[in-house]
Amino acid sequence: MATQQLGNETTTIYPDGTDLIWERVFDAPRELVWQAFTEPERVARWWGPRKYSTEVVELDLRPGGLWRFINRDANGEHPFTGEYLEIVPPEKLVSTFVYDVEPFNQAEAVVETHRFEDLGDGRTKLSVRSHFPSLEALRAQLATDMIEGGIETWDRLAEELERG
Repeated sequence: MATQQLGNETTTIYPDGTDLIWERVFDAPRELVWQAFTEPERVARWWGPRKYSTEVVELDLRPGGLWRFINRDANGEHPFTGEYLEIVPPEKLVSTFVYDVEPFNQAEAVVETHRFEDLGDGRTKLSVRSHFPSLEALRAQLATDMIEGGIETWDRLAEELERG
């Protein structure tokens, strides 16, 4: 059976059981991509779709440390939070992910595994495996605008990486 590709020409996105896989190659060295994910001032410049500003409330980069980002637009706030589970600089970052609004924050958290692969030519392949607690939870997420928002977010990440 063929894999359903949900992404576009820059970003490969496909389901794998209860996981959603995101992959993209960025024209930036792995250390810079890592910094874009782990330095609050950088995260605030790219995290979320363009219509939002992002406040990095917390980014405690250690196993057991918490992160909390808030997207804001004219219609209000969208808080996200999680806990760092594993950190292997600059190769791997594992954390939980929760949309921190009821009733969504009552569900089991998604676990995201980010892998930063050095391609050896100044480029980095970023792969994210989002593990959902059930197929129903994954399908519910896919029914939102998360794919479009995620691609736009990674487009913003590419722009941030161009800044150096």
